Amino acid sequence: MRKNKQERQRLLLETIGENPFTTDEELAEKFSVSIQTIRLDRLELSIPELRERIKNVAEKQLVKEVRSLPIEEVIGEIIDFELDHSAISIFDVKEEHVFRRNRIARGHHLFAQANSLAVAVINDELALTAKANIRFTRQVKAGERVVAKAKVTSVGKEKDRTIVDVLSFVGNEMVFSGEFHMFRSSIGEQE
Repeated sequence: MRKNKQERQRLLLETIGENPFTTDEELAEKFSVSIQTIRLDRLELSIPELRERIKNVAEKQLVKEVRSLPIEEVIGEIIDFELDHSAISIFDVKEEHVFRRNRIARGHHLFAQANSLAVAVINDELALTAKANIRFTRQVKAGERVVAKAKVTSVGKEKDRTIVDVLSFVGNEMVFSGEFHMFRSSIGEQE
């Protein structure tokens, strides 16, 4: 059922407030209106486009500095980050990341996004992947956006190990999962 403009705009604000990474296309589908209508609503409400929203969230939340590797070595753009707890990155799959004949992303790019995020979330000068159990659950194509979410799940029996789970999504569909057993030179403060 279509909502009137005022109700739709209220719900639009609420939806973007809950998930600032929602695309105009997803919003148009959710509210059964055209993408142009969503863009006009965003303009009226002074809601920036997706790219700008992502940068705003990153600036607000990327308070602590990545210690285990230079930030530019993380594959994808970090948009949320809390050392030894969780992190989120976005990776836009471009033509250079896919096989030419079928436009499917090469798996090592998805792995690199997840693995570098697992390294980055570790609050230590040294963090290395000791072991990884990974699973690709669907093909990713050129033009799709992969959102990887890393969560520190436990410190292993050996004090120099930390387990980081990474789930990667295109929209709401999981495309990759990984459990990364990370070696670290010391244990930072756990929250």
